[in-house]
Amino acid sequence: MSLFRGVDRWLFSYLAEIPQRRPPRQGEDVHLLLCVCDHYEPKGGHAPTELARARVRRWVEEYPRSLGAFRDSDGRPPQHTFFYPAEEYEPELLDGLASLCRGGFGEAEVHLHHDHDTADDLRHKLLAFKDTLAEQHGLLARRRDTGEAVYAFIHGNWALNNSRPDGRWCGVNDEITVLRQTGCYADFTLPSAPSPTQTRTINRIYYARSEPRRPKAHDTGTTVCSKPAPSDALLLIPGPLLLDWQRRKWGILPGIENGCLQASQPPTARRLDLWLRARVQVPTRPDWFFAKLYAHGAPEVQADMLLGEPARQFHQALAQRAASDPHFHFHYVTAREMYNLARAAEAGHSGHVDEARDFELLGPRVARRVSTSGTACPISQ
Repeated sequence: MSLFRGVDRWLFSYLAEIPQRRPPRQGEDVHLLLCVCDHYEPKGGHAPTELARARVRRWVEEYPRSLGAFRDSDGRPPQHTFFYPAEEYEPELLDGLASLCRGGFGEAEVHLHHDHDTADDLRHKLLAFKDTLAEQHGLLARRRDTGEAVYAFIHGNWALNNSRPDGRWCGVNDEITVLRQTGCYADFTLPSAPSPTQTRTINRIYYARSEPRRPKAHDTGTTVCSKPAPSDALLLIPGPLLLDWQRRKWGILPGIENGCLQASQPPTARRLDLWLRARVQVPTRPDWFFAKLYAHGAPEVQADMLLGEPARQFHQALAQRAASDPHFHFHYVTAREMYNLARAAEAGHSGHVDEARDFELLGPRVARRVSTSGTACPISQ
């Protein structure tokens, strides 16, 4: 049996990075890039259609009312990225989410649960769903240079690249290649601990390949800025993964901090300190702290927390910290914006966060304005 829920799969990496894993020092500039990636499954738990529609309506109505008054250091409201499962597609549900996104509260991306699949079938599913989101619902980003519709990805059951030991919930060893070929710009699946799909690479933004004959080839890769980005690799942006000694099991074993937001693990100021300590960063911008969090926000018990008082208290705590500490700044970002910021930092961007949110990929609203006007995008790099 694996040591303490699979910690042995990443413990060596965790120990090796101790020298650089530390909280920000007093007077150190901190720009927190906060991204909530929701595995948003309104039909989860075999919910009937009417319940699924009610779940989406609740988010569309309550999110602006409950969280819309909060503002980050750039004056933007909290952002939410809805990774919607392709196998749960229903036009009315996506139309609802699209209206919330058009209101300026987030963006939608691609989520997928599949099992015993083939590369060809996977390619068909991804291309079909990408086209549906982009063409029928006005969602998804566009490349600044070509106008191609692109998407971010989270794998269902964490099984990216056929990474489960039993081979379930995927089947495609060469999945990253298929993702790249179908327009995926980055994967946001990790961390997956305590699942056995967790990689050895933790707390690092990195490029990874896949191989037809080897599952879980993304176990390691090329850390961003350590070498030139490989042309056949995909950027992986993980969330924080640490041992939490203040939250112990049986009063002895440390808990795992993996960026999960759920009713039993709401966002708090204490957890924020752990996310900063993880130092998921691009080396060229040591003042930028990437905090990719995840949730399963459609079910009622999770929505109660994400749309309710625990979330409001956290956003208020962020504002109070920024008001009291001139070195602390926080920025609500979508998955697309987090990718753009990582790529901008890799390219040597030395300016403000707000100047690089659309560095390579344009958001759906900007992309629509550009495509209908036939002019170049006015946002500079």
